[in-house]
Amino acid sequence: MVDLAFLLITFFMLTTTLNKPKAMNLAMPDNSIKTSQLPVPESRTMTILLGSHNKVAWFMGEPGKTAPTVDSYGPNGLRKALIENGKAVAASHPGPDGYMIVVIKPSESSTYENLVSALDEMSITAIKSYAIVKILPVELDALKSQNLL
Repeated sequence: MVDLAFLLITFFMLTTTLNKPKAMNLAMPDNSIKTSQLPVPESRTMTILLGSHNKVAWFMGEPGKTAPTVDSYGPNGLRKALIENGKAVAASHPGPDGYMIVVIKPSESSTYENLVSALDEMSITAIKSYAIVKILPVELDALKSQNLL
């Protein structure tokens, strides 16, 4: 009887499907190849600055021209801002180029979890074009002024 029980347990363990790990595909550029950077229209660009204390600051357009808005992660924070700004960009730029470009810039005080949360929001809101780049000194000053660094 015990042999039959172990045989059945083994059979069901081998025939059931286990949870497959979920991973997001992330294409990273080759740093060894130097290419010229394409200009990005400021009117379609949203920059996300990842700060400390699980807070995020974002602004539309060029850094230093507008004060960043401090938000949190989740449906009422960053996700809401992405959806609203995406709709505004689509309304102001009709046609095939009517999508928003998001630039994610993690700071030294942000955590890996913050970056993963920002990437999850890109996936949830179906942002077509986003990039992870180094943060500029002007943007670091903006984070310092908001006490996020």
